[in-house]
Amino acid sequence: MICKTCVLDSSIESLKFTNEQCNYCLKYIPLLKKKHIENSSNNQIVKIFNKISKIKNKYNCLIGVSGGVDSSYIVYLAKKYNLRPLLLHFDNGWNSELAVSNIKKITNSCGFDLQTYIVNWSEFRNIQRSFIKSGVIDIELATDHAIFANLINTAKKNNIKYILSGTNIFTEHAMPKEWMWRKSDIRNIKSIHKKYGSIKIKSYPTMGFFDWYIAKYLNFGPKLLEPLNMINYKKKNAIEILKSNYGWSEYEDKHFESLFTKFYQAYILKKKFNVDKRKSHLSCLIRNNEITRDNALKILSNNDYPGDLEREKDYFCKKLDFSKEEFDKILSEKPKSHLDFDNSEKLFKFSKKIYKFFYKF
Repeated sequence: MICKTCVLDSSIESLKFTNEQCNYCLKYIPLLKKKHIENSSNNQIVKIFNKISKIKNKYNCLIGVSGGVDSSYIVYLAKKYNLRPLLLHFDNGWNSELAVSNIKKITNSCGFDLQTYIVNWSEFRNIQRSFIKSGVIDIELATDHAIFANLINTAKKNNIKYILSGTNIFTEHAMPKEWMWRKSDIRNIKSIHKKYGSIKIKSYPTMGFFDWYIAKYLNFGPKLLEPLNMINYKKKNAIEILKSNYGWSEYEDKHFESLFTKFYQAYILKKKFNVDKRKSHLSCLIRNNEITRDNALKILSNNDYPGDLEREKDYFCKKLDFSKEEFDKILSEKPKSHLDFDNSEKLFKFSKKIYKFFYKF
């Protein structure tokens, strides 16, 4: 069964239907409409950016940049509202040439300082190998955790109070829970790597379980803000603005600024887990009135992502030191759950209850 509004279907275990409409559409369509109405005046973003601009430090905010549309648009907003950000890029060894070019164009044009954290490749490669061998679905956890940790650590080091994130409800909501894992769970990362890794974690950026939630929900330490949730954000409009202002170039698909993410989404997820993330990405755009359902279905009618995936498979295996035979064997094995390894899920659920209890008062 497929939702009559978006393109999510019953292959997703957590999906529920009411009158042929999925639970995500029922929840998020009214929420998105409400957010668009609330953001129509732009008062919220003007107020918070005016507050940030009055901070007298060399850098009054920190922005993580990947070269993707969301983080690039945050840089555009920072320039528009006369902020003084430090731009931070986490280089995990998988940047596409286009991503490097986009970061360079927007940084040079805006005149902001850029700091690049280059990961210890031998250590990080070993962690990525551990995740692939483990059979869990969210092998991006290794990169995403390090990005978040590096942002918090850099903000603390430079006494920067605000971190501006490109995360947004308009184009990134409603990812099925079985497709991902909590990015703050360092315990899960260490457990997986302990079993499958051969190099100890030493320089890899980490954060404690509560660090990200303190930054997002509480008012001490670096404060995480999501400016795209304060405006009527549309991906198509953002792309056109970035193109016209900076000569920014569009990617073939969402998150393709990273060669690792591209191969993970286009090949590994589909081969091993029977997951097509385009369904979620396109459904978000449908609910945000950026694409029609018919156009989304037309895109999905081509079962394959763009690009020469076999050639990219050769590059992927060589870079991570897998033989193609070994890699194919791993993909053929039964997937495992993140719950099969040590994790912080019970701690998270307990913390959520405590937060909701105090939030009521």
